[in-house]
Amino acid sequence: MSSKRIFIILSLVFVIAIALVSMGIACVGGVTGIGLLGVLFFVTFGIIVILGQLIPAAILLSSFVETTFSFFRKSELPVGAA
Repeated sequence: MSSKRIFIILSLVFVIAIALVSMGIACVGGVTGIGLLGVLFFVTFGIIVILGQLIPAAILLSSFVETTFSFFRKSELPVGAA
């Protein structure tokens, strides 16, 4: 099984899990009928869009913090280590 196929399966499982959780929250909240379908799509794709923005932002923030608090660049060695 190729890694691309595994990635597609995991992506679908992730989206379906988010959809079922959002549908369960809507059902508990008392939403019924066609409104349940609207809430399902709105919450599911809202969460996916937020994660799509949050993950790259966290990567950029961590690299910024790393460069701010590191004393040496990755390609340079301190004088004492040579």
